Amino acid sequence: MTVITHDQPTYVVSPVTGVDPDALAAAVDAAEPGALLAALVHLTGDTALVDEFEAELAGHRAAAGAAWLGQYPEEIAAEVRDRARRLLGTSLVPRLGVPDDELFRRLAGVCANDTVDAEYVAHLREQGGFEPARRVVPTTRRPPEDFTVAVIGSGMIGLNAAIKLGEAGFRYHVFEKSDDLGGTWSRNTYPGAAVDTPSHFYSYSFELNPTWSKYYPTGPEYLEYLRGVARKYDLHRNISFSTEVLGCTWDEADRAWTLTVRGADGVTRTHRANAVVTATGVLNAASIPDVPGAETFRGQTMHTAQWRSEVDLTGKKVVVLGAGCTSVQVVAAAVDQVEALHVVARQPHWVIPERAVAADVPEGARWALENIPYYHQWFRLKSYWWAADKGWPIARIDEDWYATHVSASPANDAVMQVCLDHLERSFADRPALKEKLTPDFPPFAKRIVKDPGFFEAVKRDHVTVHRAAFREIRPDGVITTEGEFIEADVIIWATGFKLEYLGFLDVVGRDGLKLSEAWADQDPRAYLGITVPGFPNLFVTAGPNAAPNHGGGHNITSEEHVHYVVESLQYLVENDLAAMEPTPEATDDYNRRVDESLDKTVWQHGGTANGYYRNKNGRAWVTCPWRLVDYWTMLRAPEPRDYAFTPTVRA
Repeated sequence: MTVITHDQPTYVVSPVTGVDPDALAAAVDAAEPGALLAALVHLTGDTALVDEFEAELAGHRAAAGAAWLGQYPEEIAAEVRDRARRLLGTSLVPRLGVPDDELFRRLAGVCANDTVDAEYVAHLREQGGFEPARRVVPTTRRPPEDFTVAVIGSGMIGLNAAIKLGEAGFRYHVFEKSDDLGGTWSRNTYPGAAVDTPSHFYSYSFELNPTWSKYYPTGPEYLEYLRGVARKYDLHRNISFSTEVLGCTWDEADRAWTLTVRGADGVTRTHRANAVVTATGVLNAASIPDVPGAETFRGQTMHTAQWRSEVDLTGKKVVVLGAGCTSVQVVAAAVDQVEALHVVARQPHWVIPERAVAADVPEGARWALENIPYYHQWFRLKSYWWAADKGWPIARIDEDWYATHVSASPANDAVMQVCLDHLERSFADRPALKEKLTPDFPPFAKRIVKDPGFFEAVKRDHVTVHRAAFREIRPDGVITTEGEFIEADVIIWATGFKLEYLGFLDVVGRDGLKLSEAWADQDPRAYLGITVPGFPNLFVTAGPNAAPNHGGGHNITSEEHVHYVVESLQYLVENDLAAMEPTPEATDDYNRRVDESLDKTVWQHGGTANGYYRNKNGRAWVTCPWRLVDYWTMLRAPEPRDYAFTPTVRA
């Protein structure tokens, strides 16, 4: 028996009996002490533990300063483990469920070893996995049987939409272009492919996974997690695989969308849906530079998102173009296999050390996650707390500071100093290599890279780093923009993706308005990053200016956007309405506030940093400027005054 019931969401916590004392002892030794202490409060019902350790931790912070990532002082951690050994036995039955908001706030502060304000409580109760998202719009009426929702894509957001629409009583169908679910993680199969967000947070809050093998999951393990969720919720029966949505058109008379799709048999058909949820992501099409002479190359070429497993890199001369998140994973994974490895990049990223990136989760820690009631939820909360809004100030500009520094503010500089220290420690005896890998722009102006072993790999004798791009490809290699020839058997494009906000989909809204025209010139605008004037009941998840680039992860975008979709559709049902779309005024006002906020950040003013955070006109079009808790709060329910509604034919 474990805390997880396999036919219930994981916020349903089961008691655990018949505990193996040796396994429990090993778990106590391996457990994160903050999460363990919080779990002890649940198991004993003794809230005096909160008073005791809250005072101890506060006293230590006052004397020694804030702890890095909320780590407990050794003496307090030892005290927590000793208390757990004395209080826990062979029956782990909680005496306290999810506490009231004030006790929860205090427990969160003790767990995280930090001050947690009341504004975060509802957010953390949900995102920690303690309870489901709270419904806000009344649910006095069931959705009509003939009200259907089309979901385009079966990655993280598409699967979440399917689950939550089904739970809310909406009929839905998912259209997936590929022959498998998983989105990013079914496409990216290159060596070393992995998630760069902690495992125990980067999952659905209602489907925690206690069996992650690593603190940062590999691509295959994450894909298996998504497949497992799909099996648990029986989603396959409502997914059409190998079925591409070519376009969708709003039918004013029918007050519904007509989708044109092409199935696995190549036949084009149409489907009707009252609402459309796009869950296609924005980084889908491989970005491959147009380099003169590419067609003459006698070796093998491949993009990391189009990995060809039949290409054996053993003993080959390999050139990797790019230095971002994908490149560092490929280089670290392939370095022992190749004869020679050349990394060619115009601009390096800031690389931060993270020991846990490749670390295995110890058996005792996995046992604690799976068997100690509420331990997993608190462990997740602490992981999230220190990887979420703590990062929000880092991207914000202090103008006086930025005028005389590469970094943008003292908070931004603190991150830069960690990265510089990592560079110095790694390349103290290789100054030329250190120079090539040191950026000249502030951290967060482009994506921070967590080091999976990249710095160690590029120090190897058979690895060379070139601060350049490709000028020409020849039959036997490449010539860089520095005029250097590099012999190559294999060229790997680690050059990312073309950022596309539905540019591949023919969407025609009210009065024949095309989304491609409304969003022309790489300037997509949406209300709350989700809905668009002139396109009734079209919900663009992970839309423009919706990415939480200061912290958190795509999973929180997934959950808050899907929650907003369900609340919006329920509002239609409750009020006998057929459709909703944001007013142009509300959309313009929202985007004005977005631009004003982004204008104070390195996402908009990133110095020399290139990349996809800014469009061709220099506008920050990806990043959400708000704190995670603020954006989550905005998305609890639709604001009727910001929408224009279409009544049902009956009404």
